[in-house]
Amino acid sequence: MLTVLLTKLIATALVVIGVSVAVGKLGPRLGGIIAGTPIILGPGYFFLLQEWPTEFIQHAALATLHALIATLLFSISFVLTAERLGALPSLGLATLIWIPGAYLFSFVPGGVAVAVVLYGLVLLAAEVIKRALDLTQPKVVAVSGWFDVVLRGLLAGVLVAVATTLAARSGPMLSGILVGFPVGLFTIGWTLHDRYGPDVARATVAAAQQGMLSLVAFAVVTAILVGHVAPMVTFLGALLASIAVSATLFLVSQWRVRRAYGHLLTPESTIKGNPHE
Repeated sequence: MLTVLLTKLIATALVVIGVSVAVGKLGPRLGGIIAGTPIILGPGYFFLLQEWPTEFIQHAALATLHALIATLLFSISFVLTAERLGALPSLGLATLIWIPGAYLFSFVPGGVAVAVVLYGLVLLAAEVIKRALDLTQPKVVAVSGWFDVVLRGLLAGVLVAVATTLAARSGPMLSGILVGFPVGLFTIGWTLHDRYGPDVARATVAAAQQGMLSLVAFAVVTAILVGHVAPMVTFLGALLASIAVSATLFLVSQWRVRRAYGHLLTPESTIKGNPHE
């Protein structure tokens, strides 16, 4: 058991660290697309698909969708409270909202379709709040340091190892919820708040809300394909769907920025990192 846990922990940590480093090396265009990939959900479901039957994966993927809705509440809470409470208290409050939120959403009937509609409604509310707050766009080069990257990798490794091994024995709901915990938002919100202040942290977390649609695509495709095709085909299909959504969102955002600001846009206005998970 310990060997299995350590193997999953190390493998996931290496994936997260490797992708995070690649994002910084590949530049804003390709790096921005890769930043939206499911670097925690991916390893998590890679292990689950190898070890558990179809029905388990379908329930787990639905639980992950519900956890992603709770993650929107997590981000909204942080955006609203980070300036007044500080980094860790606001992240603690957001986590206290995420835990019952993910659990209660799991009782919503209707399956994947209703979960996606509910996600869209909460995302719309998050967008309204973001516009009402009129958050100042960051004007600093917020590069993830080695501490951030290693911390994120270790937390993700522990999360995936526990979710796919220990928690999975309690059933698909707990496993699917845990693997959807927003490790990336937690570490990004914490480190950016400490280094650059609440405005940069709030704006970055708010900007990640739409980016999480790539994770929704991953969970939806997993729930739909599993049992109909081989596990590895399910995994690759979900990964490609996630990358396609991430690439589309990135290209649309670039087009909007260039259209709005034209020659005023500088490369330094880009925030590097992977805040989506």
